[in-house]
This record gives sequence, C-alpha cells and structure tokens, in this order.
Amino acid sequence: MKNMVILGAGTAGTIMANKLAPVLDKNEWQITIVDQHEIHYYQPGFLFIPFEIYTKDDVIKPRRDYLPPGVNLVMSPIEVIEPDKNRVKLSNGKILPYDFLIIATGSRIHPEETEGMLDGGWQKNIFDFYTLEGAVALANFLKYWEGGRMVLNIVEMPIKCPVAPLEFVFLADWWFTEQGIRDKVEIVFATPLPGAFTKPKASKFLGNFLEKKGIHLVPEFNIERVDSSKNKIISYDEKEIDYDLLVTIPTNMGDEVIARSGLGDELNFVPTDHHTLRAKDHENIFVIGDATNLPSSKAGSVAHFQSEVLFENIMRAIDGRPLLPKFDGHANC
Repeated sequence: MKNMVILGAGTAGTIMANKLAPVLDKNEWQITIVDQHEIHYYQPGFLFIPFEIYTKDDVIKPRRDYLPPGVNLVMSPIEVIEPDKNRVKLSNGKILPYDFLIIATGSRIHPEETEGMLDGGWQKNIFDFYTLEGAVALANFLKYWEGGRMVLNIVEMPIKCPVAPLEFVFLADWWFTEQGIRDKVEIVFATPLPGAFTKPKASKFLGNFLEKKGIHLVPEFNIERVDSSKNKIISYDEKEIDYDLLVTIPTNMGDEVIARSGLGDELNFVPTDHHTLRAKDHENIFVIGDATNLPSSKAGSVAHFQSEVLFENIMRAIDGRPLLPKFDGHANC
C-alpha cells in the first residue's frame, strides 16, 4: 500500500483530500490527513465577528464533515518531518511513512515578535482579529467603547488575506456610523507599504477611498516596538503613533514544525517552486496554501487555484511524468 500524507486539514489540505480521494485507487493508496484540531475554523469570517455580523458559532464546524469517506484523519500535533526517511513523526508517538507528502500547515500570527506587543495592553486595548480568540475579545471591547483613536497597524508582510486590514477599517467606519459615534472615532491605517493597497497600481487608483471615508493613512511605517504604558507604537526610525485602541496584524509565520524539520526560510515558509508547487529540495514533497514561500497572496482563493495545478502535478508525479509549471499566482477576493 502506498501512502499519500497531507499535513494540515485547513482549507488547502481539505481541498487536496477531496480532489485525490475519488481518483486514487483505494486498493493501492491510503490517504492520511493530519491535524491537531477537531474543529474547522472559517478564518475569513473572523473579520466580521468584531462588528457582530458573525458570531463565534458561525465560523466553527466539525472538521470531519468536510473530508471524503476513506480518508484517514489523524488527530495529533506533528513533531517533525523527516524527508530523508520519507516519514512524519507525530507527537502521539505514531510514525507516518509517505510516498508523497503535501504540506498544508498554514501560517499563524506571532505578536511576540514585536517588542512590547504582549506587555500590559494585550487583549485590553490591543487586539488582533486573525485568531478567533482575538476577534471575540475585540467584539466585546467594541461593544462598550465610546470612541477615541483606533489605529490599525500591519507589522510586516506577508500576511494572510492582504486585503483584510482594509476591509476592517472600512467595516469599522460603517460600524461606528451605525453606533452613532463615528464623529468620536479617529481611524488610522498604518502600513509598512508605500500605499494602502499591496499593489502600487491599486493604491494609485483606489487610495483615495480612505480619504473619502476620513481614514488617515500612514504609509511606510515599520513598527519596531509597542509602548503600552503610553499607548504608542514606535517605528524603527522613531516615528510615533498614539492610540486608544490598537488593532494589530502581527508577524505571520509558518508552522513551527517547518522550522523543527529544517524545511523553512526565516519565517518558516517552505521554499516552493513558484509554478509547479513542488518543494524545491524534495521531489516527493509538495506545498500548498499559506505554507509556501510564494509571493502570491496567502488566501483561500489562492489555495483553490493552486490546488488545480497541484492536483495535476501530483498525478503526473505518480505516473513518472514531468511536472507542468502552470501556477501563475492567480488570486481573487
């Protein structure tokens, strides 16, 4: 029996399990997918929780509901990937050999990477919305907030769903208007990029939307530290922005198992061929979604478009055929 192992049962891993299960001969292949959580989190929905559009219950579903019959779901943290031995060690002691491995371990926020971020103000007047806990805590804060200066800050790129911070400030403008306190709230959008949008052309033609909504843009702000005792964020060139409420998009990094396995770059993303989606140093390892180091957006739509290419190339690899360099970075939102 040959083994197809998928690490991560989020959007990307689940898509690949559903694509491969109907076509791989069940008498020849066992598909195993590994995750440490029984719950599937609909991460795009986290954005809407602070504004009471979604609730916590709207974004959590049983993970098993989305996996096809015949796929072996193993619930365990991953200890290490050993590509020289074609196997994965799990924290529960189990060892999974593989013929082909798909890494879909995603990315996570790391607020501790910014000095002072977790000192004093965390989940008091400093919040994220990239985690369920952060989004729910921010919703509880906004419910009773009477106004002041709200600063949204992107620490560094890349981040999951690059447009989400912009969506957040536009939703905030609407929310505060609905609550009757928009005139009491100053909204600041501080980004390390030269414009509000990730693409210069988009910033050129769409950047004035922030101005129209009364949202103050602070470009090229590279945060170095947070002084929660004075409610300030400070950049590397000593620029300061005061806040009453700080909404942060912290450093995004790949899973720590990638670092433990020696497979990642400095942010724990796996070096991946930009067009075939095969790991650069391992012929039987493929990478999809947020786990890659591709310059394309880290978003569910990108994982969807990648999956079309990855499915075809895995089938070609199984048949011993050359891979096709078809992925072009396509995304939509």
